Amino acid sequence: MYTKKVFKAIDMVIWTRYETFLFISIITSVVGLYFFFDLAWLKIPWTPLALIGTAVAFVIGFQNNSAYGRIWEARKIWGGIVNTSRTFGMFVQDLVENNHAVIKLSKEELNHEIKTLTYRHIAWMTALRHAMRVAKPWETVVQEKTNKEWSEIVRPPEWDISLEEDLKPYLSEEDLTYLKNKGNKQTALLYLQSHHLRKLKDNGTIWEFAFLNLENVLQELFTLQGKSERIKNFPYPRHFASLNHYFMWVFILLLPFAIVPQFAEIGRQVADAHPLGGILFIWLSVPFYVIVAWIFHTMERIGRTGENPFEGSANDVPISTIARGIEIDLRQNLGEFNEEIPKQFPVKYDTQM
Repeated sequence: MYTKKVFKAIDMVIWTRYETFLFISIITSVVGLYFFFDLAWLKIPWTPLALIGTAVAFVIGFQNNSAYGRIWEARKIWGGIVNTSRTFGMFVQDLVENNHAVIKLSKEELNHEIKTLTYRHIAWMTALRHAMRVAKPWETVVQEKTNKEWSEIVRPPEWDISLEEDLKPYLSEEDLTYLKNKGNKQTALLYLQSHHLRKLKDNGTIWEFAFLNLENVLQELFTLQGKSERIKNFPYPRHFASLNHYFMWVFILLLPFAIVPQFAEIGRQVADAHPLGGILFIWLSVPFYVIVAWIFHTMERIGRTGENPFEGSANDVPISTIARGIEIDLRQNLGEFNEEIPKQFPVKYDTQM
């Protein structure tokens, strides 16, 4: 456990290394001006800077709370998809039968209908997770260098296969043709499910009351899909996110002109007892500034990265893993052998996608 924590801390340092180097350059330049050119007059009082820092801290806290709220809401939505999917699989297996059928189906034909409905549901989850991984202009994973590096190591499976290829194992040629020109394929698949259930109801293969129960499950899936799409398509308000980012940088750029004079003053006091130490004391402002600037920037960046819980970052809700877990459950309960069922997506660097 201790070793894992150390590795996570190292990963965080690597993730923020470019900003850390920038902070070192900023504070070293300011300290150099004070040390070599004696610019003691170039300073900012602590009071206004403390007010700015307090305001920035509040805004960053608000942003992080909002980002966490979006992540938690997304997790609850996909938790609902898990439960509703299991309910759908159970209903399909128990309610598709011959008791009220006008034309009795053979056992093989009933199993075919059950498998078609179950596989189409898996296709719906596949289409939904692919839709959630489509990049949006406001998402940060594809825009920042270290995020790109991480995405090359731990990347969502949807980035490496097209939706059309991913759907082929689950749908008939007729269904694939129907989906070809549909913009929202997950919605189209739920329509197909409803049409199929109505056909089975008309044939008596599904009792009318059972049909209503299954339609209610589809209605719940539509609701969960819409909630997931709402989070994906409505970003954290840009004026909050952008201004917060700018305010944070204003604070970071002004901070050296308050912290360096403070260390210089302490150095003059130390010089009475330790002349050399007093002269060099000003350079201790470098690590202190880097720590403060790193904390403010990293907290702001964590909030910014967590705003979009489906974009493909390490902080995402693991929708690919969740969907594959549901698929495994449904297909095992169809009686399929484990060799026929796809394996769960691997965990890389303690991260599920």
